[in-house]
Amino acid sequence: MNRRAILATLLVSLAAAGCGEQRADDGRPLVVTTTGLVGWLAGEIAGEHARVVSLMGPGVDPHLYKASEGDVRRFEDADLILYNGLHLEGKMSGILEKMGRRRRVVALGDSLPPELLRALPGGEQLHDPHIWFDVSLWARTVPIVQRALAAADPAHAEAYREAAGRVADELADLDIWVSERIASIPERQRVLITAHDAFSYFGDRYGMEVQGLQGMSTVAEAGLQDMDRLLALITTRGIGAIFVESSVPRRAIESVQAACASRGHTVAIGGELFSDAMGAADSPDGTYPGMVRHNVNTIVEALR
Repeated sequence: MNRRAILATLLVSLAAAGCGEQRADDGRPLVVTTTGLVGWLAGEIAGEHARVVSLMGPGVDPHLYKASEGDVRRFEDADLILYNGLHLEGKMSGILEKMGRRRRVVALGDSLPPELLRALPGGEQLHDPHIWFDVSLWARTVPIVQRALAAADPAHAEAYREAAGRVADELADLDIWVSERIASIPERQRVLITAHDAFSYFGDRYGMEVQGLQGMSTVAEAGLQDMDRLLALITTRGIGAIFVESSVPRRAIESVQAACASRGHTVAIGGELFSDAMGAADSPDGTYPGMVRHNVNTIVEALR
């Protein structure tokens, strides 16, 4: 083979590799998810029968995430797109809606019965998107993912059904464990204060009062009234620990800690909680159950 032929062959090979970067060579369907939380669920149910790619890694805030050109190409290549919905991925909403016209796209939160969701003020049927903090509610998305995978890949529908059953059982056990651990905190000390108001489903399910410095989304910054409200709560009730979040800058909660000190009240940083993103993929916190266990153990040790 002469030099020109070798060069042509190389260029064709590189082009083919680039075009097929996101699609498995063995013909498995490609499932693209937004958050790692949705990705974990899809991966556990899909098993070896599909390739799951998540766009958002550890420490990424989905409220602020903007899709890159590479993300759009992944969407174009996907056989199935799964995302949280309920406006969690606010800056990607337009792209996901457009993809839904020509791709199989499923929003887990929007597929749940509205009566199970926490309504938000402001009308237009707005709901809290942080559904994974109630393990029993997150378990209700398992059949949604199962059906979506089966529709995209009917040949392995039975395998998806069996895997979904195992995941549902695991989450049922996890829900019981969380309830028992939180119950070990004296009731008057079950106050969870974090950077933004993401843990309300957690509080409703497991019997904790939850307060956030910011609102439901991290797009808007906290104001002076938010700070004063939180300071009054912490100092008057003698709360001893507040928490930072892995996907939100620490400075907001650290400023609360400093303001409390200026008023003569010492409050500790109780630890870092995973809120809108899981931990590193190669760590126990990089799975949904591992993330939940980390959060609960951190909360219990700090408040008990």
